[in-house]
Amino acid sequence: MTVPMDDEVSSESVPPFSRSPAQLAFDPELLAGELAQELALDPFDAIDTLEPGQGDIAAECDLGLELLAGGHDQRMQGLRIFCEHRDPRAVPWLLPLLASTCPILRMSAVYALGRNPDPRAVEPLLALLQDDANGYVRKAVAWSLGNYPQAPVLNPLIRALQLDIAAVRLWAAGSLADAGSTGAAKADQAAAQLLLSLRIDSEPVVRSNSAWSLGRLYDHLVPPRQSELVGVLVEVLLHDNDATVRDEARVALEQLEDPAVLERLQTLVDEGLLN
Repeated sequence: MTVPMDDEVSSESVPPFSRSPAQLAFDPELLAGELAQELALDPFDAIDTLEPGQGDIAAECDLGLELLAGGHDQRMQGLRIFCEHRDPRAVPWLLPLLASTCPILRMSAVYALGRNPDPRAVEPLLALLQDDANGYVRKAVAWSLGNYPQAPVLNPLIRALQLDIAAVRLWAAGSLADAGSTGAAKADQAAAQLLLSLRIDSEPVVRSNSAWSLGRLYDHLVPPRQSELVGVLVEVLLHDNDATVRDEARVALEQLEDPAVLERLQTLVDEGLLN
């Protein structure tokens, strides 16, 4: 799945997160202008940068619960723990933070609830995706909802892919692969929007993630939609003006492992249309 780089989307939509909690206490009015400059990593990125096996997980979670009961700085430390680890005991502490006046706390709680999915989080997460004024928070929600595929998240994610800023569209496209994989009707609805976004979205990273998600949905689609998907991916492979999008389309086609599709790709190579 394509991960956005800092220069691929606006600073408003790239939520970084790496310094100590004390350094994260910004005035919300200054967040959009200063957060991207002052911080280096997103809480989502921090999930993968923490090395597994450091200390005892149960002890870390116990510590995380204590921290969530503390002040602002302690809550930030606790949130980082639950962006990495799953523990159902954390959920009652995480849910109230979705209503925090601090956008960094909201954003981090959203990521933690993506790592620790709970049905009680669905309604407030959807409300944040629709109404939160902060792009960092909405981006976090778009990622987290991919971990709630059985919840009614499909239409909200489609709306986000249609209307929101680039980084939110990016993660909405990725989460639609999960939301659409729970049934044929949902897969078809998700694929229809992803095919449109693959054709027309102005941001290459969104088009790339749309191609990636379409590849994941292929097996859940009826044959006519599968044929359309292959046709659009081939069209993008040949004509998109961005090399990363063309590469993602090719990978998606190759990973279908359909002999007819692979033969079509080889024909394009033989005709000199592909390297």
